[in-house]
Amino acid sequence: MFKLTSLNLNGIRSATSKGLEPWIAETAPDCICLQEVKAQAADVAGRFEELAGMKGHFHFAEKKGYSGVAIYTRHEPSEVVIGYGSPEFDAEGRFVELRFDTPTRKLSIISCYFPSGSSGEERQLAKYRFLAEVHPILMKLKGEREFILCGDINIAHQEADLKNFKGNRKNSGFLPEERDWMSKILHLTDATGGLVDVYRRLFPDTTDDCYTWWSNRGQAYAKNVGWRLDYQIATPATAEAARTAAIYKDVKFSDHAPLTIGYDVTL
Repeated sequence: MFKLTSLNLNGIRSATSKGLEPWIAETAPDCICLQEVKAQAADVAGRFEELAGMKGHFHFAEKKGYSGVAIYTRHEPSEVVIGYGSPEFDAEGRFVELRFDTPTRKLSIISCYFPSGSSGEERQLAKYRFLAEVHPILMKLKGEREFILCGDINIAHQEADLKNFKGNRKNSGFLPEERDWMSKILHLTDATGGLVDVYRRLFPDTTDDCYTWWSNRGQAYAKNVGWRLDYQIATPATAEAARTAAIYKDVKFSDHAPLTIGYDVTL
């Protein structure tokens, strides 16, 4: 069983101060994909190059204390891809891909941090530009190899994916254009089908238990007024190999909860 975890850290230093590393050691994922590392290479050197014995691979943002993604792995990748070729968004540290290729199989694990548009119109427009750019990247990749994209996508796809869907129809993260983008990548009509929301494949009807993010305002966490913003999206054959999924909520490492999925595949 290949165990894959995804988590938005809201800062690697903050999350590790709350017990992240012992939890990784205890749960023992094969890979853990992290978003919002909020660190640069100099911050990682000598401290976060490894976590719980796992080697880290990073895409740092140019801006200090901002964005950044990582994948820690127990397995040596055959190739590491940093960024996806975007002049705008590669500077923000949003995409790292590890390839685990053999003569008979091509498999990628991706950690991706989608922009948030909640701070205003400028960032919402940036979010739309990112969605437009990354769509053909994922479709091209789908034609070439199996992959699992782990990420804070910053979109709740369906009404079941957030508590107050009626009150959020005009808010970033649940806008019609964003939800349509999700539907577009998940419900393609080509012969091989679309990509797969793996959690929803395993738990198609879950509501209150599916949330992975809670606002820091209004006792949202205590009241479970949450959103499902964190996903593992996979090519169809790999998604079919998913067997287990769990969202860990016993300890808060950040304002997001870790999503772990077990796949009947080997690296």
